[in-house]
Parts: sequence; structure tokens; C-alpha cells
Amino acid sequence: MTALGFLYPGHSGEDDYPRIEQLLGSDIRLDLVHTDIGEDAHRVDALREMGSERRLAAGVAELRLTGAETVVWACTSGSFVHGWEGARDQVRTLARLAGMPASSTSFAFVHAAQEIGVRRVAVGATYPDDVAALFADFLRAGGLEVTGVRSSGIVTAAEVGTWGEAEVLALARAADTPDAEAVLLPDTALHTAAHLPLLEKELGKRVLTANQVTVWEGLRLADRRVNAPRLGALFTREPIVQV
Repeated sequence: MTALGFLYPGHSGEDDYPRIEQLLGSDIRLDLVHTDIGEDAHRVDALREMGSERRLAAGVAELRLTGAETVVWACTSGSFVHGWEGARDQVRTLARLAGMPASSTSFAFVHAAQEIGVRRVAVGATYPDDVAALFADFLRAGGLEVTGVRSSGIVTAAEVGTWGEAEVLALARAADTPDAEAVLLPDTALHTAAHLPLLEKELGKRVLTANQVTVWEGLRLADRRVNAPRLGALFTREPIVQV
């Protein structure tokens, strides 16, 4: 059994994780611990506080009891708002607190894009313009070319969590650009696990979404690969281990 740990802020799109666990169809357990979201606002100051050491440390204390082998801070905006170096410091702190390999959703997007061999990406963000621009800056710092950014201007994770298939598909279509090799949908509050095959079929290209890449990053840290086509092209690489 491989046990992967995730620190997830608040309650919005967390039911993607049991769905993903089921779709993995392997000896993999996803342990989710909710952290205190503080003020639910896609605003830089609120997002910085949401990913502060104090809030992460409280979640780590609970996560240790699950037997998790790796930990991922399952929050895109609460990591990239610190910039590339600040997000690296955040992950180092998380690894020190947890005593295990650590990462965050922001780094997961960069690593996942590298995994599927894409460099030019389009971004469909639920965030306001200024926050979406910071995500694009983060991707560029990771060596990716951002062909376009589409923002939805949503202020709270709670509202994002109410979106269904139609809204997610509309965002992806609006964000896509002809020269993009993949479309990225950040925000772990957004339910996407059930829509990945449809998104990739409709766009005709790879799609990376926050909860999808977060789980993949946990697997990467644990040196596990699982072939699960219903989770998109990212999960169709040749597996290292398949049970």
C-alpha cells in the first residue's frame, strides 16, 4: 500500500480525491487533511496567509497520524502567490515539518507539463486577473511558455466549488489557444476529476487540472506510476509499478 498525504484548504472540491482514488484502481490510498482556509478570498494577502507555516503545521500534525509517505500542499494559489523561490521555501518548510518528501500543486503543474512533454500552455483560471497573472508568471519561471490566460474573476473557493461540467468545459474552451499544446486549469476548489476525458476530447489536446496534477505529484514523490486513462493523458504514461 502506498499512502499519499494531502493538505487541502477548506471544503470545496475535495470530493475529487476519493473519486481519483477509485479511478487509480490500485493499492494507493489518498489521505486528505483539511487546513484552516482563513478568509476565503482569491486575494494575494489572504492567499499568502492561507499557505503560512502556522496553518500548514497544524495540518501536518494530523497528517502524520495517517501513515502518509509523501505530502502535497493541495492548493495552487496558496503556493504560487509566493513566487517561485517563495514557493520553494514553502515546500522545504513543509518537508521539514512533515519529515517526508513534499511539494505543492503549483510545482505539480510544472512537473506534469514536463512529464507529458509540453512547453506551450494556455491557462483557464477561476481567479481574478491579478491572481491569474501570478500563476502565469510562476509557470514562466518554471520554463513554460504561456500562450494565453483566461480569468473568470471569481473571488471565493466556495463559488468555484459549485461549478459543474458545463462551466468547466466553457472555461477550458475559452482559455484554449491554437498554439497551446495543453490547457491548464488551476484551482483545487474546481471539480475536474469526472470531466477529464471529455475535456481532452473536446479540446483535442492534453488538459492538466489542479486536483489531477496534485495526486500525480504525490505519486511522483513516492516513485509510483499508475496507468489510469480516465484521469487524462497525464496518467497514460508507461507505469513504473502497476498492481
